[in-house]
Amino acid sequence: MAGSGEGDAPLRDYAAIGDGRTLALVRRDGSIDWLPLPELDSPTVFAAILDRERGGLFTVAPEPPYRGERRYLPGTNVLETIFLTGGGTVRVTDALTLPDTGLTPYRELQRKIEGLSGSVPMRWSVEARFGYAGWPTTLSRRDGICVACAGSDALAVRVFGAGEATIAGTSIGGRFEAQPGSSALITLSFAHQEPLVFPTRDELTARLEASCASWRRWTDARSYDGPWREAVLRSALALKLLIYAPAGAIAAAGSAALPEEIGGERNWDYRYSWIRDSAFTIDALLQLGCPAEAHSYFWWLMHATQLTHPRLHVLYRLNGGTRVRERTLPLAGYRNSRPVNIGNAAADQLQLDTYGELMQTAWLFARAGNRLDRDIAHRFSRIADFVCSNWRRADSGIWEVRSGPAQFAQSKMLCAVALDRALQLAQERILPGKNATRWQTESKAIRDYVDAHCWSAGKQSYTRSADSDELDASLLLGVLHRYSEPGDERMRTTVEAIARELADGPLVRRYTSGDGLSGTEGAFVACSFWLAEALARTGKTDEAATLLEQLLPLANDVGLYSEEIDPETGQFLGNMPQGLSHLALINAASAIAEARQ
Repeated sequence: MAGSGEGDAPLRDYAAIGDGRTLALVRRDGSIDWLPLPELDSPTVFAAILDRERGGLFTVAPEPPYRGERRYLPGTNVLETIFLTGGGTVRVTDALTLPDTGLTPYRELQRKIEGLSGSVPMRWSVEARFGYAGWPTTLSRRDGICVACAGSDALAVRVFGAGEATIAGTSIGGRFEAQPGSSALITLSFAHQEPLVFPTRDELTARLEASCASWRRWTDARSYDGPWREAVLRSALALKLLIYAPAGAIAAAGSAALPEEIGGERNWDYRYSWIRDSAFTIDALLQLGCPAEAHSYFWWLMHATQLTHPRLHVLYRLNGGTRVRERTLPLAGYRNSRPVNIGNAAADQLQLDTYGELMQTAWLFARAGNRLDRDIAHRFSRIADFVCSNWRRADSGIWEVRSGPAQFAQSKMLCAVALDRALQLAQERILPGKNATRWQTESKAIRDYVDAHCWSAGKQSYTRSADSDELDASLLLGVLHRYSEPGDERMRTTVEAIARELADGPLVRRYTSGDGLSGTEGAFVACSFWLAEALARTGKTDEAATLLEQLLPLANDVGLYSEEIDPETGQFLGNMPQGLSHLALINAASAIAEARQ
């Protein structure tokens, strides 16, 4: 039987719900432990996942001991949890509802509680802690409705059939009895710098039904019909949770400061959009048949990067801004993993691979029949010129190491990819190619450098950085982004070396050398799927399919992946849901399906 919800639950116990603007993490025991408001990268109102005592949470659960079973309603990001007790059974449906055309709250969280059998005493509590638990909060009543306020933010707790809402200390809560056929509803209506809206129950019910229908329509419209369809569509829905609907940006993950090592310092904020992920994202969206999302994302990239081009920032806020100052919160941290960081200092790094990722994105976008207007085409030409002038520089690499810049092989490879794609686009008269001869010359120079300084004859593999003998899973991107011709012998043996040295069972670690931080980390989920895709693209389709079959059961019970997994224990590590993990799954499945054809 489940306990009372005390302490930090395994990260595997969390499911995610969202509305295209923000995202909540819901524990298996019915506790909502993470919710930034009003946007995904805003300060939180619930952050118990980072500090069970101070962070704030919203619990709904039976009072007697219980066992929980859950799923997403088919084709949706609406969560259903069944609580089974000795005296009866209760169903809880959780959703961040999608806005409709009427007068709706700025953000709305609904929790519907239905009695299925027997009699089950239920208890609920809302402990709002605005501003990462750092802002003074006032609890009061307005027209009999309990309201929590902090500055210009307000949260109304509407209750229907769930007992009387009472204010006790710093929480709003109540209790009631769930009986067969009973239906209770607890909803949070959020306002930011505007008046609160108090919806009726009929309006709430209609909005929940409409949200479920909207999710199902979106899922039914996806074009992927290859193998592992169920896992691919669940990953598509997870990715959809990370798409910031007002702008089209896609966040790297839905959370912040969840540790890559329990008790360690590797605790980062991933609620921003990384240029590093752009090619994977556009490829997956096109594979899934998501033209609207692909267009929105591409033009968001153009908007976000226009003020700094040809220089790219590593990451951007979801609204396109670049101010993401890293700072530490005075919270306990998940299982005492500190510091609890928000913001991300990697924004100030030089990562040369981003130029290849963005140019690959433009190439994929254009190849799908989309048009690049004249100004955008000139911008990409200047990016190619920038790569010609800067590829020789040391950088922080794709993994954003904090040990100082180095001559990372994968960064060089992606610079060559940038120039190759610029040449292809110029040949197709999509980009102006007045500097095409220089692009071609520098592309060859990059390859000569990589072959001379980043190849280990002993390991028959490209290496992590120049004049080293260490491997790095990011080298798989040489295959995925077509750094060399299909069938290239050096890339083929590099894939074999990575599988031999960095794999731990089906999981793959990023690297084994130092990165400027103390401690270790788990295996990187995306790298594991990259290996499956690389195997498929180097002719080992059966091995690729076998690996994918081993990776799919490593998701949690509702099909989500975190950033990393401990190969020994299977526990989730890092932020979740992790966009790159789900993107890599989609692209690996698509590559294997393509290779089989």
